[in-house]
Amino acid sequence: MKRPNIVVIGSLNMDIAVEAERAPLMGETLMGNGVHFIPGGKGANQAVAAARLGARTTMIGAVGSDSFGAELRDSLGKSGVDVFGIKTEEGIPTGIATILLAQGDNQIVVVPGANAHCLPADVYRHEELLAQADVVLLQLEIPLKTVIAAAEVAKRHGRTVILNPGPARDLPEELLKHIDYITPNRSELGLLTGMDTSEEQWREATKRMAQMGPRHVITTLGSQGSGYMNADMQITAVPAYRVPVIDTTGAGDSFNGGLAYALAAGSDLDSAVRFATKVSALAVTRFGAQAGMPSLEKVETFDWSAV
Repeated sequence: MKRPNIVVIGSLNMDIAVEAERAPLMGETLMGNGVHFIPGGKGANQAVAAARLGARTTMIGAVGSDSFGAELRDSLGKSGVDVFGIKTEEGIPTGIATILLAQGDNQIVVVPGANAHCLPADVYRHEELLAQADVVLLQLEIPLKTVIAAAEVAKRHGRTVILNPGPARDLPEELLKHIDYITPNRSELGLLTGMDTSEEQWREATKRMAQMGPRHVITTLGSQGSGYMNADMQITAVPAYRVPVIDTTGAGDSFNGGLAYALAAGSDLDSAVRFATKVSALAVTRFGAQAGMPSLEKVETFDWSAV
């Protein structure tokens, strides 16, 4: 089988993860249980997920001229990601994400830093990379104009485009019409469609999302798994695997990396979603978004019947 070729255009952050028993109330000070400095960013996380599975993965993005920037480039390289497309912005700090880990979940605040300097010109400079890719994977932690440019260039070359729409914002038709697969979580789906996504209402919101332009909609539902809509506007629910949860920070990123890998390898939509579900299930059993990304061997040999 041909080795999948994936280009990821997105953010690189240094994650500062703080562990606590619970989230503080507004104005309250709590004592934390630990702090960790972890390479992250939705783009970088998804690139690592795809590379660990064995895809040829290239990252396009921006870091600052500080120690965090050097650490992020080095970390990606060690994970097998080609960092040729990552530029260094002199005098600009690397992006930061502050993550509170409490009660088995997380809250995240992102300061873009150099990510705000990942521009359409960077996409055009590396157009040949997109032209050769099987899948181009995008998120929304870089300027929207850059995401639009990347989608347009990818479709001009007939490439498959996946958009993970986080953090959610209003998205123009000029972007959505170029998206083959959009992968919102429940809250992002609600923000994008303006609809209730509680209980089974996510199904109607998923249909609404499809009417807005993307060819396929895959809604991730956390511990409830996911659901996808096929070309006949029928929705299939895919249950999650029950695993011991250590850290959910990279759950969505691992799902998107797994989805990109499976589609690039030639899987149909149902098989790709189920494969991505396995990848994300394994990812949350380890601490750290990138450190938790599993290899293809681990996904294929894990004894799911024992879960």
